[in-house]
Amino acid sequence: MSISNSEPKTAETAPRTEHSTALRAGSIGVLGILFFVLSAQAPLTGIVGAAPLAAALGNGAGAPGAYLVVGIVIIIFAVGFVAMSRKVEANGAFYAYVTAAFGRKIGAGAAWLALMAYSTVQAAMYGLYGAAFSGLLGSIGVSIPWWMLSLLTMIGVQVLGSLNIELGAKVLAVLVGLEVAILVMFGFTVLFRGGGPEGLDIAASFSPAAIASGAPGVAIMFAVASMFGFESTAIYSAEAKDPHRTVARATYLSVGIIAVFFAFITWMLVSFYGPSHVVDAAVAALDSGDATSFVIGPLVELFGPWAGILASGLLVTSLLAGIIAFHNGINRYLHSLALRGSLPAVVARTNRHRAPAFAARIQTAIAVLLVLPFAALNMDPVLTLFSWFSGLAVAALLVLYALCSSAVVVFFRRERTAGQLWQTAIAPVLAFLLLLGILATVVGNFTSLIGGSSETATALLAAVPVVFVVGVLSELRVRKTQLASR
Repeated sequence: MSISNSEPKTAETAPRTEHSTALRAGSIGVLGILFFVLSAQAPLTGIVGAAPLAAALGNGAGAPGAYLVVGIVIIIFAVGFVAMSRKVEANGAFYAYVTAAFGRKIGAGAAWLALMAYSTVQAAMYGLYGAAFSGLLGSIGVSIPWWMLSLLTMIGVQVLGSLNIELGAKVLAVLVGLEVAILVMFGFTVLFRGGGPEGLDIAASFSPAAIASGAPGVAIMFAVASMFGFESTAIYSAEAKDPHRTVARATYLSVGIIAVFFAFITWMLVSFYGPSHVVDAAVAALDSGDATSFVIGPLVELFGPWAGILASGLLVTSLLAGIIAFHNGINRYLHSLALRGSLPAVVARTNRHRAPAFAARIQTAIAVLLVLPFAALNMDPVLTLFSWFSGLAVAALLVLYALCSSAVVVFFRRERTAGQLWQTAIAPVLAFLLLLGILATVVGNFTSLIGGSSETATALLAAVPVVFVVGVLSELRVRKTQLASR
């Protein structure tokens, strides 16, 4: 059984109508999708932002091992995810897969959760982006409020999101390439020097005892956040070249590269300071009020002041790349929902570039609505907007992963697919159980994760089931309206 979007296959060859809903089929390959995924991870941001917290509050020198553990869990999850991508052709990913297994009502709940997760993590990035950009300009004597920079950037992202997807992929390729290059340069420099004062101690970072030391749950939470967005490989299936192969290859490549990259660079940071000193260094960076010094300091020490200046600039472009990636992903979620009738048909309209331009405007409006209250209330964009919304996004994403894993089992059991027991049953069930364990860890450490009060943590976590229920109820209302109009 194959489920496809309602868009006719002749849409790409037929003359374009005034209100086309067709995306640009065959316009992006494995590498293009890979850059969108890597951009969502914002590698430099992930390392600079997460490494000191994972080391200081988590499992210290064992933080690199947490990335590998989470990477293994996500690869197991990806087995069922890829199997579904070969049967369910839709650019809604979670929404499409959950709908195929449980029906449109539960699928709509998953879609609303996905939209909340992507929208809140993008808003979180806008907060950190605005703060980092404002600080960078301040270092050269230019004073511009963080929120103004964020709002101006929203306009630019909106324009880029309304152009063809190849252009977006090329922009991201440049931005991601630069930030990855400086981190790889750092990593291999430390590696070839034989590490720092204590050499290269593999056991100190990757042994089971090291991974389980301290508070491993905190490190695992940051590792989960580093994987955020890999599932967007399926979101671009309607625009992919040979989607069955492209989605599978891009999914496994992205998860493997992300897990190994983050584990390697974090290990090199641990090696630079030394396993017995890395926690003290991370705590000192956090206490100084400039957590980025934990990563940027070694860059300056190894390569000189220019590396620190470059890394500070690349931190801004890293966040911009992530913002662009999530903008494109949310657009396509909205487009898919409109094609399936869960949103007004106008949302599915595409422009002359066959980009979901109407959905892009909605996405930008959502970003403005999420960011403006923090600006109006003069709240710290990093300690509130970034911390709160990134934590909420991680919790929502884990629920979606678990729901998707269960959907794989239900879908293939109903389809009676033979000869694929690992892909359709064993791996999805194992992933479901592992993801529930990680989710329990996240919920148990949520107050520490967001750096807020228990009341704030409770309110944010409550948003997950509330948004899911609202999604289900909205679909029920849509269905009633459709039935009444017949």
